[in-house]
This record gives sequence, structure tokens and C-alpha cells, in this order.
Amino acid sequence: MYGSVGYIDHKDKDVLVPRFRSTMADKLKEEYYSPPPKLGNWEGFKIFLWNSETKQFLGRTAGSWAKILLFYCCFYACLIGFFSAMLAIFYQTLDMKVPKWQLDSSLIGSNPGLGFRPMPPESHVESTLVWFKKTDSQNLNIWINKIDEFLQPYRNVSVGGNVVTCNYNNPPPEGKVCSVDINEWEPCTKEKGYSYNRGTPCIFLKLNKIFNWMPQYYTGVGELPEKMPQDLKNHIQAEHLNDQASLNTVWVSCEGENPADVENIGSIQYFPKRGFPGYFFPYKNQEGYLSPVIAIWFEAPTTGVLVNIECKAWAKNIMHDRMERRGSVHFELMVD
Repeated sequence: MYGSVGYIDHKDKDVLVPRFRSTMADKLKEEYYSPPPKLGNWEGFKIFLWNSETKQFLGRTAGSWAKILLFYCCFYACLIGFFSAMLAIFYQTLDMKVPKWQLDSSLIGSNPGLGFRPMPPESHVESTLVWFKKTDSQNLNIWINKIDEFLQPYRNVSVGGNVVTCNYNNPPPEGKVCSVDINEWEPCTKEKGYSYNRGTPCIFLKLNKIFNWMPQYYTGVGELPEKMPQDLKNHIQAEHLNDQASLNTVWVSCEGENPADVENIGSIQYFPKRGFPGYFFPYKNQEGYLSPVIAIWFEAPTTGVLVNIECKAWAKNIMHDRMERRGSVHFELMVD
């Protein structure tokens, strides 16, 4: 036998408790469950990288690595295939040139807004202040370069191909777009520095593009809204007498927001016309289309005074909301 059994007395003399001596099996069990030898950090890391005894790399054998790599290859292949199939089905519901949701059904809605250029520097991204010094050439160049950058697409287009010359009696054919000639708007031209060096700046306005939006024009003086500025009413009345077709225009008015602003803003001129001609609408994502743009020339703003200005677009289906800037734009002008 590999061991023997004895007995020891218990306090209760009638009970005998067996006493086991260590056997060889117990010794083997103790050796089997003995903790692994303690290794240093570097030694443990080297064994983790490659264990020569178990042939494991990073804790896995070659077979284990092959199985897990095969699983993930199959898993991601199925995932990519499923995503590609869903994307292909989704694209079948889209037209790359025509939005699925238009006008009131879209998030943009059917009430366009106005935008102005030049915008303040990116360091003042939330500002709407156009503030320059007419005697500081370095400061002037900042604003002039911003206008150049904005008008660059209009300079690179020449009449021909998809671009045609339009007027009120000669609208563009289907699929064609109208040219925008910005070279005859003196003094709001590049050669004149947009008149910034004289302290009489030009601000450029554009109407936001809304796919398939068509303005509803004021076709008679009796239709003009009560809140429209009187000078614009007089201008429309003169246009009505001269050329009935020219009433197909989204009119624009700019004025000081407060009595003090009205006093300091000075006289204003609009180039090439006091509004956006109707032959530029509707926008249908035509190739080469450029939004109509007009220049507002402030002939004599008071220097050293901040002037709050609000410009509005006027058509029957353009609503104005000063808080949300619907159908209008606000900016400040200060000339030093």
C-alpha cells in the first residue's frame, strides 16, 4: 500500500476520527495545482508574445488565430454586402438632380432668404458687421478680396453653350441658364475697388436658391403691400409705365432699421436693377446656373457711425419675419 490509516481520540471517547496520511496521489495533485512561477514584467510580456512551450502567439495558437480571422472575415463580408444592398436600394429611390422633397414638403420650405457679401472675417463668424477704414489699404484689401472670391464664379462664365443672354422679353429656353454680367456695374466693379477706398462701399445681395420655386410677382400698383417702402412703390409705378414685362421682378429694398440709421445711411443705388429679374426663376439645378446677384451702392454713409441696415425681398409669396430673417437680411455698416 502507498499509505496507512490511523485513528486519533476525540473528546468523546466513543467517536474515532480517521487520520489520513499523505498519499502519492495527493502529492501529484498539489504539484498540478501549484501556481505558475512569478515572472518579471518583461519576461511575462515576452512569453505573451511567443510561448515556445505551447506554441502560442499573443495568447493564441495558429489554429485559434485562423478560426477567429475566418469568422471576422465572414462576418464583415456579410455586413458589407448587406449595407451595399441596402444602399443600392436606397439610391433607386433618389434622383441626383431633383430633390425628393420640394418647397413646403422640404426642410428649407418655400420662403427664400437673402444673403449678403462681403461677410466679416472668420474670426468674427457670428458677426454681421462690415467695418473698414478707407485710408488703410491693408484693411481694404481684406474686404475687396472677399468680394473677388464671391464674384469669381460669375467672371469665369461666358455666353455660349448652356449659358445665354436673357431679358424680360427673351427668357432662357428649357434647360438653359441666363448669364450674369457684373462688369458694367460701375462703381461696383473690381477695377474701382468696389468703391471701398472712397468710403462709399458696395454690398452684394443674392436670393437663396430653392428648387422649383417660382415667385408670384406684383403685376399692378394696386397689389403693392402697405408695408412696402414708398420709394420702392414709386419705382415700381415708374416701371409699370415704362415696361409692363419688367414687373416680373423680385424687388429689393434696403433701409435703416431705426430713425438714426435712416439719417446716417445716406442715398442708395441698385445695380443692375432694383431686384432680381424673373427670367432667372425657377431654379431646377440646371448646369451652369448662377444665382442672380445685385449690388447695393451706399453713396454717402456717415463716417464713424454704426448703421443698422435691413434689406428685404418683395414678392407675393415671400413672407417677412425679422426674428427668423425670413425674406430679409440684416447687417451693420461702419466706415472709418
